[in-house]
Amino acid sequence: MAQVQQEPNLPFPEQHQEKPGLEQQLRPRPRYEAPRYRGSGKLEGKVALITGGDSGIGRSVAVLYAREGADVAIVYLPVEQPDAEETRQAVEAEGRKALLIPGDLTDPGFAKEAVERTVRELGKLDVLVNNAAFQQGQQSLEEISEEQWDRTFKTNLYGYYRMCKAALPHLKEGSAIINTSSITGLEGSKQLIDYSATKGAINAFTKSLAQSLVEKGIRVNAVAPGPVWTPLNPSDKPAEEVATFGQQTPYKRPAQPEELAPAYVYFASNADSSYVTGEVLSVLGGATTAG
Repeated sequence: MAQVQQEPNLPFPEQHQEKPGLEQQLRPRPRYEAPRYRGSGKLEGKVALITGGDSGIGRSVAVLYAREGADVAIVYLPVEQPDAEETRQAVEAEGRKALLIPGDLTDPGFAKEAVERTVRELGKLDVLVNNAAFQQGQQSLEEISEEQWDRTFKTNLYGYYRMCKAALPHLKEGSAIINTSSITGLEGSKQLIDYSATKGAINAFTKSLAQSLVEKGIRVNAVAPGPVWTPLNPSDKPAEEVATFGQQTPYKRPAQPEELAPAYVYFASNADSSYVTGEVLSVLGGATTAG
């Protein structure tokens, strides 16, 4: 197979969805199967829990974790059930178990419920991937309502905190936590003030928690993507802006989810990153100024 795969070029079809958006309705369909990626047992016998695992980056991470030998639990909003079912089929096609856990991370009790169900049904927990996010662009700070501010922080930051707190009693030496940050957490975004604030906080949370857990042998890292072709942005931007989403990068296109997922394998695998904790890895399509 060719080592260089031709990626979909812009412009994409003009399109918009109501939040949270479904991956199965995007055109072109996001690439998540990573056909050139060969598993080598890096996560053999592990159990991973991925929030926002039904679509986008989370879906591709679930598939590659399964290819590396892990069973996977995914958390998602109930309205995203169709995407979650496709992800389950993809994980099971890799020969691993897939546990679907619908719920809302803004519910204070849901994180503990999700972790306990994962441990009960899959036997343990080794890797936590905090990936779910809420994003709503606004033209100015004045347009951001209290309700939106709360929802953004409760999903993007409180959700990460609650998932980590619920998971820690089950994690042990060699376990890993991977948080999804964003280029906006490093550079800011004038139209995503609340979202960027949460992503900047996630970077500091990652580094602080890594320091807190280093003596327990639990590694904590983050991946900070640039634009990625997932339901997050087509459910937030006008249709005409979606057509050129990602054009500002040196690669002149958004990343496909399968181009992000190997970074999450790297951070989850002790064979690859046993000496790495507290890092924020930028995956930006050629941009070099972040941070």
